[in-house]
Amino acid sequence: MAHGFYKEITVQDFPIRGNTVYLHIKRRRWLNKNNQQIVQRDWNLVAKGTRMTNEFAAFLKEISRY
Repeated sequence: MAHGFYKEITVQDFPIRGNTVYLHIKRRRWLNKNNQQIVQRDWNLVAKGTRMTNEFAAFLKEISRY
């Protein structure tokens, strides 16, 4: 069951065709009816400064050393 939104955040992304790109992110939270806990996406899965998971970023970093 939807339980509202967090405050919107704005993230600057890579330019597209010379235009500045800003992402306006609205994070939703959900209510688990079984245990009445709020469920939310874990945004820490994304590596800082990237749009990929920590594991994938670590993999790319490792293979770039060769």
